[in-house]
Amino acid sequence: MRLALILLLALTLGSASRAQSGAVLGGALPGPLPLFPRTNWWNTDVSRAPLEPNGQRFINWIQVSGRRSLHPDYGGDSGESPPNGIIYGMPFIVVPGTQPLVPVQFYYDGESDHGAPGRPPGYPIPSEAKTQQRWIEGGLAGGGADGDRHMLIVDRDHRILFELYATYWNATAGRWEAGSGAIYPLDTNLRRPDGWTSADAAGLAILPGLVRYDEVYGPDPIRHALRFTTRSTNGYVYPASHNASSTALAPPMGARLRLKAAKNLSGYDPAVRKIFQAMKTYGLILADNGSDMYVTGTNDARWDMDLMNTAFRSLYADDFEVVALGWKPANAAEAAWAGYP
Repeated sequence: MRLALILLLALTLGSASRAQSGAVLGGALPGPLPLFPRTNWWNTDVSRAPLEPNGQRFINWIQVSGRRSLHPDYGGDSGESPPNGIIYGMPFIVVPGTQPLVPVQFYYDGESDHGAPGRPPGYPIPSEAKTQQRWIEGGLAGGGADGDRHMLIVDRDHRILFELYATYWNATAGRWEAGSGAIYPLDTNLRRPDGWTSADAAGLAILPGLVRYDEVYGPDPIRHALRFTTRSTNGYVYPASHNASSTALAPPMGARLRLKAAKNLSGYDPAVRKIFQAMKTYGLILADNGSDMYVTGTNDARWDMDLMNTAFRSLYADDFEVVALGWKPANAAEAAWAGYP
C-alpha cells in the first residue's frame, strides 16, 4: 500500500499532470525535436566555432570572487509554502489546438505579441492556472506577485509556442496580466525585432533552452544549447535582441559559452554526461540576469537533484571558453558541420 501511494504521488507531481481542459503539465512536445528548425540558433553545433578574442575576460568577470561552479536551476518541490515559490525549475504546458484563447494585458505592450500569425488573438492559458499550483514558474496559483513567473505553453496541434513573463491572474479585474509575451511558430526561425524583449530578458524563447527530464533520460542526445544566467550583463549580441543592463566587463545577452573539448566526461553518470556533452556541442546561451552559471531546466518531481547538484558543482566557469560573439555559420562548409541541412 505504501509503495502504491508513493507511485501515485510521483504521477501526480511528475511531468504529466492532466487538467480537465486537456492541458498537460510537462506533456509530450510535438515532434520533430529539438524544438524549432535545425538551423535555429538554439540547435546550432558550435563545437568548432571560432572563439572570442580575449573572451577570457568574461570568465574572469564571472569568477571575480574565486572559481564559480555551475548550478542546476531545476528540480521538484522546494518544500516552501506561499508566499514563497513552492517549486524549482520551470513548468511547461502542452495544450490541444482546441484550447480557448484568452486576452492578456501587458505592461510592455509595445514589445509583446497579442496573437499567433494566422490565428485569433490570445494565449491558450488553462483556466486551472487561476486556482491550482505548479502551472506557472514559482508554483503559486495565479502566478503570485513576485519573481519572474514565466508561463510556457505549447499548442501541439498548431505547433506554436506561447511564453509569458510576470504572469498574474487579476481576480479583481477578471483578467490575465503579464509583463510581456512572445509567440513563436515552431516551424520558423522568427527572431524578435532588435530592441524587443520576449518573456526572457534577452528576447529569446525559453523552452528550447531548458534541460528537460524526458530528453536527459531518453534514448537520444540533447541536440540544443542550454539557457544560463549571470549576475549582470552588458548589452546584447545575436541571437539575442534585447539588453537588460550595461555592466562593464560583463558578457552580453546572447553570448555563448562552450565546455572545453578536453574536459573528461567519462566518470559522470550517463544522464549527467549527456547534459555536459550538450554543453560541448551546443554550448550555453546567456539569456537573463540572475545567479552566475545557473543552468535552467524544467520542474519535474523525478529529478535526482543529489546527483545533479554534485555533478554540476564539479564544473567551473573556467572549464568553459567563449564562442565568438554573435557567431553564426557564414558559409556552406560551416553550415554542414553546424547541423544545417
